[in-house]
Amino acid sequence: ADAYTAFLKMNGGTWDPPKYRVVEKLPFVPTEAELDALIAGCGTKTSTFLRLLKETAARAGEMASLRWEDVDFQTGTIRIRPEKGSKPRIFKISNTALNMLAALKAKSKSERVFTPNLRALRRVFHRQRERLVRKLQNPRLRLIHLHTFRHWKATMLYHQTKDILYVMNFLGHKSIKNTLIYIQLEEAIFKEESDEYICKVVKHLD
Repeated sequence: ADAYTAFLKMNGGTWDPPKYRVVEKLPFVPTEAELDALIAGCGTKTSTFLRLLKETAARAGEMASLRWEDVDFQTGTIRIRPEKGSKPRIFKISNTALNMLAALKAKSKSERVFTPNLRALRRVFHRQRERLVRKLQNPRLRLIHLHTFRHWKATMLYHQTKDILYVMNFLGHKSIKNTLIYIQLEEAIFKEESDEYICKVVKHLD
């Protein structure tokens, strides 16, 4: 209904949509081992894409628009161009991710790191994911989509920090309402574990 409404609005049409209530569903959060199995088993470019999603929790569209000018090999950081009204972010990435990017850059003739065609990128990922499902005999891998990496990272960040505002800023959310879901996910996943908190101290400098 939302898609049809948007289509009509784009073409100057209107309609009387049916009344309905959206049923909220909690996203699937895989284990880190399952994410790493996908990263290790995919092709070079797809593996690099997935590795960066895992480390930064960027949206797939944001990562697809990454340009080489956004990658700073000297400081080990990448800049994320926002989409969907979110905020621009900059992330420190691991040496592993940097090395993967350097290998891509050595063969790249484009100003873009990845293809901007997100639909094509998803098709490649889905084919490689299905191959790994059969190879590893783990059907849970089919539940992992590109956006799943964002859900996993946000859930882990909240578990590590118990700081929902930090998670909100990390994800680039402008409203905390979009971030609160990760409190529920963290509580469900780590229910049986003892809490580990990062203590923070406010200092006033005179």
